[in-house]
Amino acid sequence: MALITFMSDFGEEDHYVAAVKARMLKINPRLQIIDISHHINPFDIAHGAFVLKSIFNDFPEGTVHLVAVNCVSKADERYIILELKDHYFVGPDNGILSLICEEEPSLIAEIMHNDLKTTVSPARDILSRAAAMLASGSDINEIGNICDDYFRLLGRQLKATKKQIAGNVVQVDHFGNLITNIEQDIFVMLHKERPFHIKFGKEVLRKIHRTYASVEPGECFVVFNSLGLLEIGINKGNASELLGLGYDSPVFINFEQDT
Repeated sequence: MALITFMSDFGEEDHYVAAVKARMLKINPRLQIIDISHHINPFDIAHGAFVLKSIFNDFPEGTVHLVAVNCVSKADERYIILELKDHYFVGPDNGILSLICEEEPSLIAEIMHNDLKTTVSPARDILSRAAAMLASGSDINEIGNICDDYFRLLGRQLKATKKQIAGNVVQVDHFGNLITNIEQDIFVMLHKERPFHIKFGKEVLRKIHRTYASVEPGECFVVFNSLGLLEIGINKGNASELLGLGYDSPVFINFEQDT
């Protein structure tokens, strides 16, 4: 039996998360459901996609990921299943699933349901059933109709030349740290031991630190985090608030040219 992960923008103050879990457990009381997060910013597809992209590969192959972000009942809304990198994703066809991986899904299916016109909670009434059935071993053809495409969004793209890497902040975490889309592998490939400086807002730094505590409290640091992404923070402080930067803010690494 496969694991189910559950991510939403429901928060935890109300009954919404428990209601979705209850529906799944009613189908199969032996299901194991693991929460990724229910504090995704409301309706924030980019935030949800970043969190899911950061963690789904750490789960066993075959895991079913239930995604309920910006999941609202509309007459023309579709709900889909993707098979991607030997994982299954169940969620609304609102673009969020297109942002979690650059690979093409090996299978796309539109979930069959009769509840859309009557439900105010698609996650509880539609997605929960599909996720529970998949995790319990049902064939995907029992749950949805195979289709050719799904709604796709284009994420922020990194730009890199011999002179410069130009990226953006793609996530502000709980501590106010600024996570960018600048990848360590690309930096290493272009660096070649040349001097460089990192520019963000009004700040310029000339060093990438090893840890978050490599600088004194109140000072700014730049690290490559556990995801291999450039991260900007202030030791014991909120970088987003103190630097006035947030999602989509530009970040540049400029390399000095060989003489």
